[in-house]
Amino acid sequence: MTEPQPFREIAENLNFLDDWEDRYRYLIELGQALPRLEDGERIPANKVNGCVSQVWLVAEREEMNGSPGLSFRGESDALIVQGLVAVLLALYSGRAAREIADTDAIALFDDLGLREHLTTQRSNGLVAMVNRIRNEARAALA
Repeated sequence: MTEPQPFREIAENLNFLDDWEDRYRYLIELGQALPRLEDGERIPANKVNGCVSQVWLVAEREEMNGSPGLSFRGESDALIVQGLVAVLLALYSGRAAREIADTDAIALFDDLGLREHLTTQRSNGLVAMVNRIRNEARAALA
């Protein structure tokens, strides 16, 4: 399954950057470019459990060529995590639920070498975000 163009562009940019400080800065820039959630969207139902930082993900179901699809919006109170949210949204948002459920972002992050420089807590939070997104997709398929 092919990754969407926004994710491919991020992956290409990350691969171009050799220095981890530059990669972190790039992630922070990606996160800062995300639109903020409305105050009413920062509610317990949208909060991602398992993250040390505050992370909220909003899933919006939509029809995509006769199949269920999902778009996501998200936010974190931590700069690096906000950048990780941006990368996940580029990978998962606006796709068919089946593709979302079948896409292993953790493997893709490992291929990019992103997780090796995350703290254990951030890595666990990333897994929690991916699980939340994929569970939303599975629920849309049910």
